[in-house]
Amino acid sequence: MTVPLSILDLAQIGEGETAADSFQASVTMAQHAEEWGYRRIWYAEHHNMPTIASSATSVLIAHIAAHTRTIRLGAGGIMLPNHAPLPIAEQFGTLATLHPGRIDLGLGRAPGSDQQTMRALRRDPRSADTFPQDVLELQGYLAGESRIPGVDAIPGKGTDVPLYILGSSLFGAKLAAALGLPYSFASHFAPNALRDAVALYRREFQPSAQLDKPYVIAGVNVIAADTTEDAQEHFHATKRHRVTQMLGRGGRTFTPEEADMILETPAGQQVLQMLQYTAVGNPAEVKGYLDHFTELAQADELIIVSSAIDRKAWLRSLELLAEISGQASA
Repeated sequence: MTVPLSILDLAQIGEGETAADSFQASVTMAQHAEEWGYRRIWYAEHHNMPTIASSATSVLIAHIAAHTRTIRLGAGGIMLPNHAPLPIAEQFGTLATLHPGRIDLGLGRAPGSDQQTMRALRRDPRSADTFPQDVLELQGYLAGESRIPGVDAIPGKGTDVPLYILGSSLFGAKLAAALGLPYSFASHFAPNALRDAVALYRREFQPSAQLDKPYVIAGVNVIAADTTEDAQEHFHATKRHRVTQMLGRGGRTFTPEEADMILETPAGQQVLQMLQYTAVGNPAEVKGYLDHFTELAQADELIIVSSAIDRKAWLRSLELLAEISGQASA
């Protein structure tokens, strides 16, 4: 493989697990990923989701950073309309001060939650409209060039934490191009606009102080196993889990048989469509898929979601991928 590999850790809380179990699993994975030669690990801001433990994203990053040494860590991403730019600059400025040269800040404009949770967050429904201006304000704080006279981010000022624009539509691509920032496309769950968005970003990119040429990170799901049969079995479990995650209401779960039936319905097919870009199989099959996907996405870097539900299979998938990519540390 010719591009670097990174990881998006969804901080899953598995069946029968607690948030503490999820955090310990994330630490263990990060320590292995550092040894295996992955470039970075990102964590995403989600709220009011019983199976995801990364709601306090900057706090989780700090915890993982304290238990690792060299691997880059960051948000993929912080949903900026949920926050004022100043405290985000302070949080990530603090992280960058504690862990110099290791912190990334990916920014998105989605709510990361449902409508009721948006109310609980005190999020103004119009806050996404000011996303471009908020990104520039945040960038100013981190560069030590505040756009609000007399207000500095301390810590944060002059840390120049690198920013990334996250997106799943043409809006993010256009903004990242205009600001000269790296662009990360969420093709691991929103595949439809991938090629159009990347083409627009590359065509309209304007160099900036942070970046002199376009840089695309594309998300892709991976389930690698020692045999094709094992990988397909884990993928089937993943599809069932996604049905509960996406279609369960009020904490409802489905039996395996019910999930299989739902997968045959239009709603189930929509869930499957979200997994369009998924590499499943033995190491050679996964490598072949990812080589093809890299070219399709015109990606400079892949960010991997290890989609297996079983913890051992989750880690094994990442280990096998590091081996076949040729990027595993010696």
